[in-house]
Amino acid sequence: MYLPNIITVGRIFSVPVMVWLIVTDNLSYAFGLFVIAGFSDALDGFLARRFHWQTELGAYLDPVADKTMLTSVYASLTFHGYMPIWLGILVVSRDLLIVGAVVLAWLLNRGMEIRPLLVGKVNTGLQILLAAAILADNGFALDLSAWIRPAIWLTGGLTALSAFLYLVGWLRHMASYDIDGRHKPGPGAGALQ
Repeated sequence: MYLPNIITVGRIFSVPVMVWLIVTDNLSYAFGLFVIAGFSDALDGFLARRFHWQTELGAYLDPVADKTMLTSVYASLTFHGYMPIWLGILVVSRDLLIVGAVVLAWLLNRGMEIRPLLVGKVNTGLQILLAAAILADNGFALDLSAWIRPAIWLTGGLTALSAFLYLVGWLRHMASYDIDGRHKPGPGAGALQ
């Protein structure tokens, strides 16, 4: 197993610790671990590309680690009142929708490649910044509310938009198969974009 995969597995194992730190109101430590986890995400990607250590396992593990971390942090922050309930539900539901759609396509032998959309990448970046800001704001008694309030609404809007666009792509992909499961040729078939 290459070093990037070991780093990714470490990030997955950091998630329960991060959740525990949030639920026990140790938000300054949760912020530190969140930053380290974010750095490890950049590091494993850099190492995999730089030293040609990309693996199929890594291609699956990295997004699992990212989704697990973000959904767990958002659920924990929401449950403890640091984030609006509607935003926590929206973020977690979007990720469940995407994972569920991919699993359903796979179960129906209509496997698909997922290509991140630009709006999805921007949304993920904003979700990370917002979670870090909320952890830092509450962990270090900062006053970031002037930035956090608009970021909450922007994150919610982008999360809803990206969920809608991924759903449209999935429906388009599923429609590219006939009732017998045969792939119908056509534009845009075969990938969730």
